[in-house]
Amino acid sequence: MKLKVCGMKYPDNIEHVAALQPDYLGFIFYDKSARHFDGDIPKLPNTIKKVGVFVDTDLEEVIEKIKTHDLQVVQLHGAESREYCKTLKYQFERSREHIDKKIEIIKVFSIKDNFDFNLLKPYEKVCDFYLFDTKGKLPGGNGYTFDWSVLKNYSSTKPYFLSGGIGLEEVETIKSFFSKEESKYCYAIDVNSKFEIEPGLKNIELLKEFKNNVITMNEE
Repeated sequence: MKLKVCGMKYPDNIEHVAALQPDYLGFIFYDKSARHFDGDIPKLPNTIKKVGVFVDTDLEEVIEKIKTHDLQVVQLHGAESREYCKTLKYQFERSREHIDKKIEIIKVFSIKDNFDFNLLKPYEKVCDFYLFDTKGKLPGGNGYTFDWSVLKNYSSTKPYFLSGGIGLEEVETIKSFFSKEESKYCYAIDVNSKFEIEPGLKNIELLKEFKNNVITMNEE
């Protein structure tokens, strides 16, 4: 089980979170977010993938951010189309200076009480992962979970990230979830607002406790 910590903002805090060895760190390049990242990402261990989070952003800007910050993953949190995802991969991977580099794409879908999984079909061949988040006023960071039983109807075999208001209070619920068939393709847990002192500033001790109780437990 992989761990993604999203909404990173402050250099010292980024380094402290990185010391916990999560698999992914997310940086939000969306200026309407309280966790908007605008700076230089500190040097991270090679084991941690840098994820850039974008919301209906111009393709050229996304590619520029990938190159500037050496991002390995792009998370698309808006209404990006199949064509957008396909073009992003093609344009970046065919650029002369990055001919040998691949970029992974996470396409986000927000869920409230139910979800039509047929909406995933156009994206099957143009993204690497899905991420299921809670539908709210903001594109992420709303602080509450959706009904995970909806995932009983997940019809794809593509690995997905489970997100949306996950905190220490959900530890037992997560353990229960991973005993069920619908967790079969759950690749990673994505955490953010429930581990914050303030937007973008993560509580290291809470993250450490979560990792020890959920991620490490699931690897045993």
